[in-house]
Amino acid sequence: MPSTTQEASARHCSFCGKSQEHAGELVAGAGAGIGEACAALSNRMFTGKPTAAFAGWTSMNDDELLEVLPASAGAVKAVEARLREHVTALRERGVSWDRIARALGVTRQAAWERFSKES
Repeated sequence: MPSTTQEASARHCSFCGKSQEHAGELVAGAGAGIGEACAALSNRMFTGKPTAAFAGWTSMNDDELLEVLPASAGAVKAVEARLREHVTALRERGVSWDRIARALGVTRQAAWERFSKES
């Protein structure tokens, strides 16, 4: 059964933030989804065809921005969960906090404080 985070990301395009109602069909993955227009745009970019610039968040009104806020928060939670799983796997392999911290660009103490406790 999908989690609330997966359900939220499955209803919004992670790239433009539009709801499924406005983004069209969505392809959802682990904590992210992409709508038809953004998928077409990415395909054009990969093939080297010219693309229009993203209109940006300023093109959205307050209600539209508020509508996509839960999906953005859900994406952050999903990424944080994946990161925690990654660090847990490294610790289970005996990788030191020092090596993990260096890979993340933080201090050993910061890595330990963030990932050593269950959340």
